[in-house]
Amino acid sequence: MINRELIRIKIVQLTYAYYQNGHKNMSHAEKELMFSLSKAYDLYNMLLLLIVAVNKEMRRKLEVLANRAEREGTPPPSFKFVDNRFALQLEENHMLMAFQESNKLTWDDDVEFVRKLVNTIEQSELYREYMANEEDDYEVDREVWRKIYRTLIQDNEDLDALLEEKSLYWNDDKEVVDTFVLKTIKRFNPKSAGKQELLPEYKDEEDKDFASKLFRSTILNADVYQKYMSEASRNWDFSRLAYMDVVIMQIAIAEMLTFPNIPVSVTINEYVELAKLYSTPKSGGYINGMLDAIARHLHDTKVMLKPVPERKD
Repeated sequence: MINRELIRIKIVQLTYAYYQNGHKNMSHAEKELMFSLSKAYDLYNMLLLLIVAVNKEMRRKLEVLANRAEREGTPPPSFKFVDNRFALQLEENHMLMAFQESNKLTWDDDVEFVRKLVNTIEQSELYREYMANEEDDYEVDREVWRKIYRTLIQDNEDLDALLEEKSLYWNDDKEVVDTFVLKTIKRFNPKSAGKQELLPEYKDEEDKDFASKLFRSTILNADVYQKYMSEASRNWDFSRLAYMDVVIMQIAIAEMLTFPNIPVSVTINEYVELAKLYSTPKSGGYINGMLDAIARHLHDTKVMLKPVPERKD
């Protein structure tokens, strides 16, 4: 689940913090990076557990209504939504339950939020359409939860505020982690039952190594990389750079020189997007030109052997 996009985001954040906090303890900073990445995986599981918590709370609510209906001799409520096969499959997922047990993560202390979300779902058009749909199909069950997540959970201010209270890391991570939750919902297969695999914390050891190698290279070679920036920026007004721009370009240079299998164009595009997200409105275009110039300088001086993108007319 922790992919290179998320790793790059974390390294931008942690590198900036490394220079700002004044301590500059490399070992501590590297531990903080890996801890921060692990918290993103916690959030992924926590958001999946939110679906389980909502379904359990709705079942509890319906059982109360069913008991009342039995006493009063009125028609009982429909249990169609809580019998949703995707939600039940997620509820018994072995990986999710094992993660919850080992990490003691739960929504039990947030009953009011869960109940409010249940009410929001029940009042939504998505819920009404699902309850009126006569199709008895697993894909319909799975799809309604994907739509609920996208429309009622992904952009939920109450949830964002609650997650920020739970962890300082989670609010920054949620936008990226949401995409992994949606991807997980989409790939669920009824044949897998409780053994359905969730996304692993890291795809492989190579991605985990990518995080530590890129961070260490960025910090340990900072003086050299900033010299390359200065050499390549003779025709640029280097003083125009925001401090975050310098940090982003330093990491980009580290990636260009440390990972020969990542194309230069990929690196440039990734850090241009991060500049748009974390720096000034003009940083994206400026850093695009700067990184292109730096890459060509590194290639021309034989510091970097991999090819650089052709210039666009």
